[in-house]
Amino acid sequence: MQSSNKKGKSSSSTKNKIVLAYSGGLDTSVAIKWLEDKYGLEVVAVSIDVGQPGDMKANMERAKGIGAVSAYALDAKEVFAEEYCWPALKANALYQGVYPLSTSIARPLIAKLLVDVARKEGASHIAHGCTAKGNDQVRFDVSIGALAPDLKIIAPMREWVMTREEEIDYAKENGIPIPVKKACPYSTDENLWGRSCECGVIEDASKEPPEDSHEWTVSPLKAPNKPTYVEIGFEKGVPVSLDGKKLPSVELIVRLNKLAGGNGVGRIDHVEDRLVGIKSRETYECPAAVVLIKAHQALEGMVLTRDTLSYKKGVEQRFAEMSYDGLWFSPLVEALNAFVDKTQEYVTGTIRVKLYKGSAEVVGRESPYSLYNEGLATYAKGDEFDHTSAKGFIYVWGLPLKTVAAAHRSKVKIVEAPAKKKVAAAKTAVKKAKK
Repeated sequence: MQSSNKKGKSSSSTKNKIVLAYSGGLDTSVAIKWLEDKYGLEVVAVSIDVGQPGDMKANMERAKGIGAVSAYALDAKEVFAEEYCWPALKANALYQGVYPLSTSIARPLIAKLLVDVARKEGASHIAHGCTAKGNDQVRFDVSIGALAPDLKIIAPMREWVMTREEEIDYAKENGIPIPVKKACPYSTDENLWGRSCECGVIEDASKEPPEDSHEWTVSPLKAPNKPTYVEIGFEKGVPVSLDGKKLPSVELIVRLNKLAGGNGVGRIDHVEDRLVGIKSRETYECPAAVVLIKAHQALEGMVLTRDTLSYKKGVEQRFAEMSYDGLWFSPLVEALNAFVDKTQEYVTGTIRVKLYKGSAEVVGRESPYSLYNEGLATYAKGDEFDHTSAKGFIYVWGLPLKTVAAAHRSKVKIVEAPAKKKVAAAKTAVKKAKK
């Protein structure tokens, strides 16, 4: 953690402080001056590194230059990997069965660190740069409210009525340095667990996302012609090694992002249901997350019982929905995590994955706790299955259905008998009438 105080500012200032989630971009740079002008608050800028690109040191200097009374640069990559990515992985968390929640699970961590800094600085407010149309405003507001209900929240982008051009004019008028970067037609967000991309031509759901919208993955058409194999070692549901080499959590994710992305793996094109009630076309690149979830599911399939796997699927879906909806700090998510952790006690072993032109295929599994017994499964020599037990098992298994069927048939006969007599009588009457 790094922090810095602006020179010349009195530590005994009578102004209230506001902690701003500072990205270093135009919106949050303008927000520093805007918050001071509109609310009379001293701004404490906080930049949090969860694996996104950018110069954290430069962010601090820019924030102080604009007017922040102090600035923090927090390296949260390890915490993000171990306390947010790994729980999501153990839950095989995929929103609507597709999206690995890369942005969603980073927001509660950022909110928590903003609250920590607010407590340290004695701040009365927290600010973020979310718009009124997205999910992130909900995730920040709800998480902050769950952790520090006494803190007030300000979201400048929900309050000011400025176009991008007007923001630039405001910055020039107030001597705010505008970050110079390559123009991008998309809105993106990145962290260790994935990269999201939206806006621009992507909003046309009928069109294939253009190749320039991807940065983490090569086109499957241009991926190597020879498959790449990787062995992922797990201990209690957590990945700990690649190809037999133990790796720290952050390094493991970074390496796998590069390896899988280089084979075109991890592209996701999704029309998802936002929490705010609209459907949105998003594209994601989550190479490591896609491969790890697939490998983890394969290992669970080998070591967990059928009923545990079946029940866990409902827990996984609920976990994914609540994480997406900004309810990470709810008692239910805490309880779901406890259940998931219990299921992971024997999820230890090695999974071999074949990466080839956009696909990730599990091709090998090993575990000291494997429930797969080749002697029982084989049809070849060495078959240990008791074939004589099958008939008795089927009889007992199907007995409830046979009982139901017999009971229903007897009821039907009783009801149908009078009806048949009436039909016969009617036919007899018709014949007599014809005569």
